[in-house]
Amino acid sequence: MRRVVVIGAGAAGTMASIFAATAGAETILLERTRDGGRKILISGGGRCNVLPSQLDESRFVTDSSPNTLRKIVRAWPLAEQIAFFEQEVGIALEEEVESAKLFPASHKARDVRDGLLALATRRGVDLRTDTQVTDIVREGEGWSVHTTTEPPLHADAVIVATGGLSVPNTGSDGTGLRLLTKLGHVIHPTYAALTPITADHSPFAELSGISLEVTLAARDATRSASATGGFLFTHRGYSGPSVLNVSHVVVRSRQETSPPDATVRVRWTAHDDAAWETLLKPQGTRQVSTVVRNEMPERLSAVLLAQARVEPTRLLAELTREERKRLIETLVRGALPWNGDEGYKKAEVTGGGVRLSEIDPRTMQSRLHTGLYLCGEVLDAFGPIGGYNFLWAWATGRAAGTAAGTAVTSASSASS
Repeated sequence: MRRVVVIGAGAAGTMASIFAATAGAETILLERTRDGGRKILISGGGRCNVLPSQLDESRFVTDSSPNTLRKIVRAWPLAEQIAFFEQEVGIALEEEVESAKLFPASHKARDVRDGLLALATRRGVDLRTDTQVTDIVREGEGWSVHTTTEPPLHADAVIVATGGLSVPNTGSDGTGLRLLTKLGHVIHPTYAALTPITADHSPFAELSGISLEVTLAARDATRSASATGGFLFTHRGYSGPSVLNVSHVVVRSRQETSPPDATVRVRWTAHDDAAWETLLKPQGTRQVSTVVRNEMPERLSAVLLAQARVEPTRLLAELTREERKRLIETLVRGALPWNGDEGYKKAEVTGGGVRLSEIDPRTMQSRLHTGLYLCGEVLDAFGPIGGYNFLWAWATGRAAGTAAGTAVTSASSASS
C-alpha cells in the first residue's frame, strides 16, 4: 500500500487524513502537540462555530486570485459539508439564527475535535502525536519526512496542513510556511488577521466592558473593509466580531506604512444621517442627551457628545445647524482612534501565505512539486468570523486528502 503523510492534526489536516484514508491510502497523521485540534477546542468560546449557515464568497480576503479562491470554496458546497458533519462525523448541528452560525447541538467544541479524530481512526489513519516535523525532502518519486522523534518517514505524497502563526500556544509556529519557502513556494507576506485593535490614551478608555452593535469602516491607501456586528470596549482598546473583521486593514497599514495611514470610522447605531436628523428635530423641552442616550449605552453617549462639542443639557430647539452637523458626523462616521493591535497571540487566523496560483485549485497539489499538497491556513486566504475559516479548512483538507489518496492508490494499482 502506498503512503500519504499529513503534517498537522488541526482542522484541515484531520480532514485531509480522513479523505486520504477513505481513498485507500495508508495514511499517517503527524501532530506536534500531544493531542491536536487545539484551535478547534478554543473556537467559538469553546463551542466551535463549525460552519456559517449562509455563505458569501466575497467576504474572503486574499492577495491571490479571487477566482481561484471561489473555485476552491465551491468544490465542496456548504450543504454537503453540513451533511458530512451530521451523517459521517455524527454531530448534529444547530443554527444560531441571529449570527448565521452553525454550532454542534451539544455546544461543545471537544465533540467536534474528538468526532473528527475518531472518524479518522475508524478510516484507518495512524495518528502520531508529540511529533515535530523538521524537514520535507524529495526522495526519488516520493518524499522523506524528517521528525525529531523517529527515523525519516517515506511518503508517496505529503500534505502540509500545519496552520499559520496565529495563537502560537496551540502549536502554530510557522513550520509549514518555512518548509514551503525552502521548497521554493512564494509566500505572500503574513500578518495577524481577526485580531483585537488597541488604543492607548483613547477617549473611550473608561468604557471597558461596554458592548453594542456597530458598523465599522476601515480604510488605508490601498484597501478597505467594513463590518456590522458586535463591538466591545476592552481595557486595551476594542474587540468583538466587527473589530476583528476589519482589523487586517489596521495590521497591514502598520506593516506597510510609517506612520500607518489606516483610519477606522464607526456608525454607532443602525441610524444613518437622515434618521438622526429626524430624531434631533426640536421636540418641546427635550434635551440632546435624552435622545442620544435612548439609542446607546449612557456612558458612551456622554463621550460622543463631548467629542462633538455639544452640551448634554442643550435643548433640541437650541441646537445650531453646525452643532447638529458635528453631532451627526460623530454618531454616523465617528473616528475610532487606534495605535496598535494584539497580533498573533490573539489573532483568529493568519493572513497571507502561499499564493493560490501555486496550487491546483481542484486538488490542492503544488504546481512546483508532484506529490506535495497544501491546505488550510498555510494558503493565502481567510474569511470573517462566523465559521468561514473552518469551511476553508474543511474544503481544502478534503480536496487535498482525496487527491493525494487517489493519486497514490492509482499509482499502486498501475504498478501491481
